[in-house]
Amino acid sequence: MREFKDRTAVITGAASGIGLALAQRAAREGMRLVLADIDEAKLAEAAKALPVAAEALWTRRVDVSREEDIAALADEAFGRFGGVHLLCNNAGVGLTRLAWELTTADWEWILGVNLWSVVHAVRHFVPRMLAQDGESHIVNTASVAGLLSTPAMAAYNVSKHGVVTLSETLYTELVAQKANIGVSVLCPAWVPTAIHTSERNRPQRFGEAALPSAASAAYQERMGQAVKSGRLTADDMASAVFDAVAANRFYVIPHSRIKQAVRLRMEDILEDRNPTPL
Repeated sequence: MREFKDRTAVITGAASGIGLALAQRAAREGMRLVLADIDEAKLAEAAKALPVAAEALWTRRVDVSREEDIAALADEAFGRFGGVHLLCNNAGVGLTRLAWELTTADWEWILGVNLWSVVHAVRHFVPRMLAQDGESHIVNTASVAGLLSTPAMAAYNVSKHGVVTLSETLYTELVAQKANIGVSVLCPAWVPTAIHTSERNRPQRFGEAALPSAASAAYQERMGQAVKSGRLTADDMASAVFDAVAANRFYVIPHSRIKQAVRLRMEDILEDRNPTPL
């Protein structure tokens, strides 16, 4: 999809980080915006700064882990603007814990936001996108954690591996149907966002996470430092996404050096080796 002006973008997790950067780039491209986030106040504040006319911008508080919220988001987007041309399933959360320390509620929260939100979006957006005229594109934000297996991030890794394979499956199905819908999967490494403080937006129904063990706390500290020290920014991610959409390119891996680790993992699999520790 090469033309963005006067088309409609739907972006989840749009109040901050990569989601906000995507919204800012879409605004500069002259798109109409439907922005969703669980933090309603922060979303409203972010929306005020966007160079978009009021009639071309709509925001909504959405808990993406709830199917009914995604369904309502789709209804509103298609109802207000008549179509959706760029769907960015971007909302995501993380929690650093050793695998055996994660509770069922931790898993439900992380999988709900990171994976089930994309499942729900495919169910409620894709049929309508298939029925509309013209080109459209879907961007699912995964992570290099969808290509690798980082210690102390089991639930996050599982969720992002799920997003990658769901995206690959969706891509091949749409190609087989000769659909006019492109698909891309964004797999960033360390980007300075607030992903390492995701618990600030954890819904009450999942309860609070238990305090980490000393081992988990050490991983948590290391993870936070890695996120903060990321050299590529959220704006860099947005640029990479829009370049990929324009080129109809599926894999979007802005941190090119990480491909060495991905290659090593594939070699471990093909050579029947035990996993090489990261």
